[in-house]
Amino acid sequence: MRVARRESAAAGPGSRALIVDLIRSSGPISRVELVKVTGLTQPTISNIVRRLIDDGVVRETGDTVATRGKPRSMLVINSRAAYGVGIHVGADTLTCVVTDTRGGTVGRQLVAGAAEEQPGDVVEQLATLYRDVTAGLGLPADSVAGMAVVGPGPVDVAGGRFLALPGLEQRADLDLAHALTQRLGVPVLVDSDAAAAAVGEFWGRQVSRDRTFGCLYMNAGIGSGVVLDGALHRGASSNAGKLGHIAVVHEGERCYCGNRGCLEQTAAPHVLAARVRATPDLADRLRIRPDDPDARAFDVLARAAIYGDPQARALVDESAALLAEGAVVLANLWDLDTLVLAGPGFAVAGSIYVTEIRRRLAERAFARDVHDVRVDLSSNPRDAAAIGGAALVLQGSVAPGHGPQVTARV
Repeated sequence: MRVARRESAAAGPGSRALIVDLIRSSGPISRVELVKVTGLTQPTISNIVRRLIDDGVVRETGDTVATRGKPRSMLVINSRAAYGVGIHVGADTLTCVVTDTRGGTVGRQLVAGAAEEQPGDVVEQLATLYRDVTAGLGLPADSVAGMAVVGPGPVDVAGGRFLALPGLEQRADLDLAHALTQRLGVPVLVDSDAAAAAVGEFWGRQVSRDRTFGCLYMNAGIGSGVVLDGALHRGASSNAGKLGHIAVVHEGERCYCGNRGCLEQTAAPHVLAARVRATPDLADRLRIRPDDPDARAFDVLARAAIYGDPQARALVDESAALLAEGAVVLANLWDLDTLVLAGPGFAVAGSIYVTEIRRRLAERAFARDVHDVRVDLSSNPRDAAAIGGAALVLQGSVAPGHGPQVTARV
């Protein structure tokens, strides 16, 4: 009696996501190779690939690999299958990025934020920015998979709302996703900037799903995201990875989260900016004014550190040392083999942070005798969260099962 071949778990509802992820990270790849990698049967692979081609997500390159039998056609992701829109809400700016299906940036726009506006005005500004950018790029409405609005946590992804979004602090009950869907007629997601950056780096770098991938994100705060088997680890409420709220100073300054000595309260850009302002000779020499935004003050400080100012370098080195402690915790918790640094906080002095984190992990990572932890800097740290927002939409659209469900909430 012939026994049917047993399918792996990937033959279930997540099989489409698995195949998309493998083609994304390994392509060009043949159907035969997909059978070998996944353990799925040839008919299963053929059916999934046929549907992906019919949906326009995957295309055959026209290239073939010569074999003893029938030539093997090679498969790649169709970069024009769909476009994702991500908007990052910062303290005083909105950054909108549009990416294609492979994660390539096709458009970007930066505008002043709406921190002092009413909630309805913020919603309208986000909607207007979406319309202006997509219209300016000439994107047909049906080519856009949706939009993600990302910002500092905590977030309520299921409820489509931020609990502490700049400009909406007094309206934490506002279902931003639903309000924007009503105005735009496209699916809208909300998520944290750190989580989005992790997915964006994973997606855009064509990282293999076999990697245990981490992203350390620094902007006004400090967060992280971890991608396992191609999917972001979200936790019970999609608020996992708050690395900035681990204690690094015993009985240190009280943090707004309720903890003491948090990493975010000792190493984040706003802390260093405050320390510069409290050192008049340094602030005067660097021309940092009391009313300068924290982000600008930190960029000036970071640039001075890169160019060799000893006081500036000492401050940034101290921040990097503390952040390296957090990176060791993150790597040890998840046994990471890859870590990327992303976010505006790394845009200027990212090389200092990368160097210190690499050194610390080489010395202290628990599994250092088994494997190295690769540490890289994002190729676009300032826009990483907005790019990640677009990636969240695309992942949820073309690889359902790996990301949040992308449907318009009417």
